[in-house]
Amino acid sequence: MTRILHTGDTHLGYQQYHRSERREDFRTAFEQVAADAVADDVDAVVHAGDLFHDRQPRLGDILGALSILRRLAEADVPFLAVVGNHESKRSEQWLDLFESMELATRLGERPVVVGNVAVYGLDFVPRSQREALEYSFEPHDADHAALVSHGLFEPFEHGDWDAREILAEATVDFDAMLVGDDHEAKTKQLDAFDSWLTYCGSTERASAAERDGRGYNIVEFDDGVDIRRRGIETREFVFVDVELEPGEGSERVRERIDQYDLSESVVIVRITGEGEPVMPAGLEEYAADRDALVTRVNDQREFEDETEAEVSFADPDEAVRQRVQEMGLSPAAREIDETIRASKVADSNVADTVERRLREFADDADRGAFETADGDGSDSEGTETQVTMEDYL
Repeated sequence: MTRILHTGDTHLGYQQYHRSERREDFRTAFEQVAADAVADDVDAVVHAGDLFHDRQPRLGDILGALSILRRLAEADVPFLAVVGNHESKRSEQWLDLFESMELATRLGERPVVVGNVAVYGLDFVPRSQREALEYSFEPHDADHAALVSHGLFEPFEHGDWDAREILAEATVDFDAMLVGDDHEAKTKQLDAFDSWLTYCGSTERASAAERDGRGYNIVEFDDGVDIRRRGIETREFVFVDVELEPGEGSERVRERIDQYDLSESVVIVRITGEGEPVMPAGLEEYAADRDALVTRVNDQREFEDETEAEVSFADPDEAVRQRVQEMGLSPAAREIDETIRASKVADSNVADTVERRLREFADDADRGAFETADGDGSDSEGTETQVTMEDYL
């Protein structure tokens, strides 16, 4: 039997909410995973991408990663990994540096045999480049095979890369795909291929939408494949959901906040209902006085401004949309604008999503995508319209 610890989306270096404590939390979570791997004497740790939060991590984050990898190496626990979209660079990857130091192995088309399992890797690939992929992997003589990759895979919801296509076209039969990118842990058996598709989830919460506990997978290969979830201790997120009745307002929200121990916690207040308008700043200060590390108030309601102009809080967005239409932006620029203003992409992923789509437009060589609505790459007055990535990031 071979036991593999499957982790990913550690996002080292992410200073969430602009707090240094949150940057440390991401490292601490990964340290816990490594400590568990050593204590449990697993046969290998596989990392499914996004070791770092961005392509240019700070020196302290690099040194933190090196310290964790050295601990695994000293315990003879191999660290096998692929490159995720957050950390991917056009040139040599950080993972290549760690491999040159004999602290990691970058997985690819050649098998890395661990016990009775041949482990392969497939880095994150932009959508524009996937049609050219041949999914060609070198043969092996192990009892089992696993593919480690990074992306949003169908048949899971929101997937844009079909795992079934990979399994059908691959030159190796995989018993499991151990994947990253989706921060929520989920597992599905793909009966038609006698294989499993499993996300390990992130090791820390990268957005307020990630309510479930964090952790990793333990995957055992024996007569079959057994996948089990293990949790880790991370900083407490306190989710305060308040549905205000007519006449209720900030006082009711404070009453709900008082029901929780906020000490050193990240507090997420979500307000719905028909009550009175509230002042987020006042509620955030109230939680801070109760030792919350950071508080965010998300009032999901809309109110009309009781002025003669009858301008609603939603009107500024509508004005922006109208102005965007008047500008005659190219399809590429309009999509980037929509990504930043109105998409449901997690805050931590917006910059990466923008850069990824710009690269895909460029890789597709679709010149029409960069033409303005006037069709000539200029604005309505004939002046050149130049939009750069820095305008968006």
